[in-house]
Amino acid sequence: RHSTTSFPAIAGQYERNFRRQEFGRRSHDDMKRCLGGQKVVGSRCVLPRRAARANGGAVVRAVRNVDYPEALLFDCDGVLVDTERDGHRVSFNKAFQEKGLDTVWDVELYGELLEIGGGKERMTAYFSRKPDEKPFADLSTDDEKQAFVAEMHKLKTKLFMDVIETGQLPLRPGVKRLVEEALANDVKVAVCSTSNENAVSAVVRVMLGEDIAKVMRVFAGDVVPKKKPDPAIYKLAAEELGVDPARCVVIEDSRIGMLAAKAAGMRCVVTKSSYTQEENFDIADAIFPYIGDGEDSQFGLHDLTTPGNLWLNPPLPMDADWNWVDPPNTFGEPSIDDLFL
Repeated sequence: RHSTTSFPAIAGQYERNFRRQEFGRRSHDDMKRCLGGQKVVGSRCVLPRRAARANGGAVVRAVRNVDYPEALLFDCDGVLVDTERDGHRVSFNKAFQEKGLDTVWDVELYGELLEIGGGKERMTAYFSRKPDEKPFADLSTDDEKQAFVAEMHKLKTKLFMDVIETGQLPLRPGVKRLVEEALANDVKVAVCSTSNENAVSAVVRVMLGEDIAKVMRVFAGDVVPKKKPDPAIYKLAAEELGVDPARCVVIEDSRIGMLAAKAAGMRCVVTKSSYTQEENFDIADAIFPYIGDGEDSQFGLHDLTTPGNLWLNPPLPMDADWNWVDPPNTFGEPSIDDLFL
């Protein structure tokens, strides 16, 4: 159920669009008429199934002329778990220390580095800005530098896995509920992340459980040649899952993730994380602080139907230079150089 005091920020169109009625809710009378008297619970129509009755529950179904997405695709870091500040950043610093480097990524600097997709790419960009300092000062060729970064990233991943396996970071509120709603209604679920595949798989297994891990596909790491904001990871997921990109909903927490999702022709809902509170989400379909559970639930699967209240920004095409075609606003993406000026 939705909070009566909390409204999502929807890009380009704000509270005026849904002050007329509480976000996501339909008239109970209208729903009863279209369902021929089926039971209505909150903003959902509930149709009993044999399996649901056996478990003492009910299965959420879309109403009449609306459909659930074919797939629900989650980013990992910042969406499933708020891992960046106290997970990945801390693990990077431990890896630097173990390798005898004086490098320390503080909270602010790491926030800037998150504009670059991928851990190896972040290290390469950062160390390339300091060519006269260790470690790149001691490495003469690009191959040596790439090998060093790969070794560092392997160590960092091991340290991060220890954080996950020991349960030091909690699952974000509402994630498991939304995944279970999707699976109960035959919506495919997957994780699409720039992080190491083993680390992402560990997050899914430890945080969501073995049963969900068996059916939740993971697309991560170097499975595609280009990382977000390139849409390759989301396009690959749609192809492998056998779904229409236009019928996929992506849950992201960052601008680069949002850009990747929209460039892939998908809908994108943003749940902000600790590092992305001030990022520009002007072309997101909806923005929430989190997914939420119980009385604090911000949205559910029943809000992700097509057509539906969330979809105010259609997927926009991009040209070969990663510029929006007929964008709603003028904006530019920061270059690597911009991050360190």
